[in-house]
Amino acid sequence: MSGANQSNVSEFILLGLSTQPQQRQLLFVLFLSMYLATVLGNLLIILAISTDSWLHTPMYFFLSNLSFVDICFSSTTIPKTLANHILESQTISFSGCFMQMYFVIVFAYMDNFLLAVMAYDPYVAVCHPLHYTTMMTHQLCALLIAGSWVIANLNSLLHTLLIARLSFCAQNTIPHFFCDVSLLKLSCSDTYLNDMIILTEAALMMITPFVCILASYVHITLAVLRIPSTKGKWKVFSTCGSHLTVVLLFYGIIIALYFNPASSHSAETDTVSTVMYTVVTPMLNPFIYSLRNKDMKGALGKIIVMEGFF
Repeated sequence: MSGANQSNVSEFILLGLSTQPQQRQLLFVLFLSMYLATVLGNLLIILAISTDSWLHTPMYFFLSNLSFVDICFSSTTIPKTLANHILESQTISFSGCFMQMYFVIVFAYMDNFLLAVMAYDPYVAVCHPLHYTTMMTHQLCALLIAGSWVIANLNSLLHTLLIARLSFCAQNTIPHFFCDVSLLKLSCSDTYLNDMIILTEAALMMITPFVCILASYVHITLAVLRIPSTKGKWKVFSTCGSHLTVVLLFYGIIIALYFNPASSHSAETDTVSTVMYTVVTPMLNPFIYSLRNKDMKGALGKIIVMEGFF
């Protein structure tokens, strides 16, 4: 018999962000605004890249996939939070919670993998410019994206099934606004196997892409330092600036949330870090990539004019 069948819990309670009526109204407006900005901003990025032939390059192909993942990531958590507010409910069904957790893990892994894949493109462009077209082929780009999706889904399936085998007896209150692996804390079963998988396999899946990103930028930095022209150095660093900004934001929040001593954690800081990780970062990504990129700003300008926004 599976752990789910042994559980006495049929639904979970999502505490959300605040129980104060005035704060809840403000947070509803704030979350709705951020969600709309996330969807609109990332859709414009995807539309601009797909319609402008100048942007049909590996880097922008990866960026369009990142924008798609960011839309999905936000859509996995925020609409349920908004719906609960409207319905004045804090519950989520047992199956709904596990489904939400599955997709949260998938899109978190995809963000992680895509940032690593996006670091490979400037590495090849700067360190192996003469071989760029032969190394960064359409087949390789498609393979990197497809491989990322396969690995992300397999890992998410592993975590979800391992947690689904556990029993949930009485405690059903989740101190977040969505379901994630923190469900382990609510189980009345032995979670040793789950904890070991998270500490080994999950940590490896998160750390390996980060190490690849660091290695790419070490090689890029060494190559740039050999460029005699100051203007040339600035051009390369400026090109990589958007990606570096997103990497620092993404991994900075993860480190603050998961790699600090437990004694330094508080409910408030964990909540802020979670909101930054799942809501703010997907919203900021299109602004970071578009504001620092002339080609992207030009493509977005054409889209806005064609759609008659001005």
